[in-house]
Amino acid sequence: MTAATDVASAAWRALATVRDPELDEPVTDLGFVASCTVSPGGEARVTLRLPTYFCAPNFAYLMVADAYAALIATPGVRSAEVVLEDHFAADAINNGVAAQAGFVRSFDGEAVAELGELRAAFLRKAVMAGTDIVCRPLLAAGTTPDALRAMTLDDAPRSVALDRLRQRRAELGLPSGDGAPLVIDPETGERVEDAQLPLHLRRARVTRAGIEANTSICSGMLARRYPGEIQEVP
Repeated sequence: MTAATDVASAAWRALATVRDPELDEPVTDLGFVASCTVSPGGEARVTLRLPTYFCAPNFAYLMVADAYAALIATPGVRSAEVVLEDHFAADAINNGVAAQAGFVRSFDGEAVAELGELRAAFLRKAVMAGTDIVCRPLLAAGTTPDALRAMTLDDAPRSVALDRLRQRRAELGLPSGDGAPLVIDPETGERVEDAQLPLHLRRARVTRAGIEANTSICSGMLARRYPGEIQEVP
């Protein structure tokens, strides 16, 4: 491998840390990365595309901004350009991210707040969905609701899903260490009360189902919009 190829591979791995905020999946897995190149001089250029022309501009802005931040932090990348294509707000988003202007200044007169709370809201949904992924197999294997409520994160079997749940909780500033309760309210970080546990678990299941349904819909729309166009991993 050449040095440029190594950096290109590192850039792709960096992009794999960027998630669609609503779907909580990497943009690389979702097929949102149309191209990723790095010149011998370390100039990275990434093109993003979304399932529809009218995807929410706040979601799109988060992905473009996160992609830029991930690339510019990649060793060997000296400059980065992230271009969103085929989107009604592409110019505002691309120019705003390039200028590091923030969402409000990028949409001057249209946006009234930055996107921190939106990001947090979707992270809370990801925590709920992750709770279902981790807890439902435990209940199916015979763990009682009382036992489940008493469990900590280190009591649960190690898995990719558990690691992902820990990460999402950490990103929200919620308890994520080994001794932290397994089932918590993502709004407060507190252990869910006994009486609230059945409703909480139902909400977690519905949240997961909604995210998975939206992921399937978006994947289908993207495939229809860009048939046969798959970015190969460097």
